[in-house]
Amino acid sequence: MDRIVKSDEEWRAQLSDLAYRVTRRHATERAFSHDDFPPGPGIFRCICCDQPLFDARAKFDSGTGWPSFFQPIAPDALGESEDRRLFMKRTEVHCARCDAHLGHVFPDGPPPTGLRYCINGVALRFEPADEGGSG
Repeated sequence: MDRIVKSDEEWRAQLSDLAYRVTRRHATERAFSHDDFPPGPGIFRCICCDQPLFDARAKFDSGTGWPSFFQPIAPDALGESEDRRLFMKRTEVHCARCDAHLGHVFPDGPPPTGLRYCINGVALRFEPADEGGSG
């Protein structure tokens, strides 16, 4: 996979203000503020570099107010790092291609993985299967 590296100015020009703050500055969107993804098959892609991140079949309603998935589309689609902000230890997930902050992963998800990838909706672009996505 080719890594995507851009200057801060290039990211600001490409992204909305909120998407920039979330993906490049590790902010978090408000819970229940991004529930407009259509149902059905498709792929969730990184808003910054268009890398496929999650298949819609792995999405579930966690009740947390953020899009949640039980696994990434491929093992190498995401990277992880330790996040000790907010006086707690969490596992941050980011796009492996462009290093965009996506959200966090927690060990309280459904089978088959037991994981809950809690992702900022503004960091994702949904591509329905009928537009060239799979699913």
